[in-house]
Amino acid sequence: MKHGKKYSDSLKLIERAKLYDAQEALGICIKTGTAKFDETVEVHVKLGVDGRHADQQVRGAVVLPNGTGKTVRVLAICKGDAAKEAEAAGADYVGAEEMVQKIQTENWMDFDVLVTTPDMMGLVGRLGKILGPRGLMPNPKAGTVTREIGKAITDAKAGKIEYRLDKTNIIHCAIGKVSFGEEKLMENFDVLMNAIVKAKPAASKGQYIRSCVVSATMGPGVRVNPSKFSM
Repeated sequence: MKHGKKYSDSLKLIERAKLYDAQEALGICIKTGTAKFDETVEVHVKLGVDGRHADQQVRGAVVLPNGTGKTVRVLAICKGDAAKEAEAAGADYVGAEEMVQKIQTENWMDFDVLVTTPDMMGLVGRLGKILGPRGLMPNPKAGTVTREIGKAITDAKAGKIEYRLDKTNIIHCAIGKVSFGEEKLMENFDVLMNAIVKAKPAASKGQYIRSCVVSATMGPGVRVNPSKFSM
């Protein structure tokens, strides 16, 4: 695969066989984030579990202390007092049947997070085939199906992210922007990794954190030593 000059220059900053300390790895990511836009810093964690089994699923949500650097648009599907609470908490869109219909008939997707109350899940469930593949289906484990709708919205706006296994047992998460600097990225990284470690399934055997790689949007991956997180 042929890479551009900037990518090739970034590769020179990395020792391919080395496992870096997390802070040093994030520092390299910042140096490689030389695009004209503020690149996102991503974390990719390979786990020693088999997500095909229900008792080995790893999924949850965590609020990053420094946010993600992204403006989050929140849709709240709820009624009555919950709708008033959602509006007061700063939801970008609030509604019920009309919002579900808008998504179904217009393929409307101008939101990043959907939160709802338990009593509305029968209605929201109709959107499973549309929202599921996009990772937008609300879930109690992620805190997006809750009676505390105001808190869910506040958390989403503050930088709450969801982590979950993909089909290859890897978790992919954005933890901020290159402009955050080492310290803020490190704080976000620690919070995410601690949450993943705490979410270790009882059925998981052997090494839990198999590998961890961090990268800027346009930069190469930098391998982080997983021994600090090994369980």
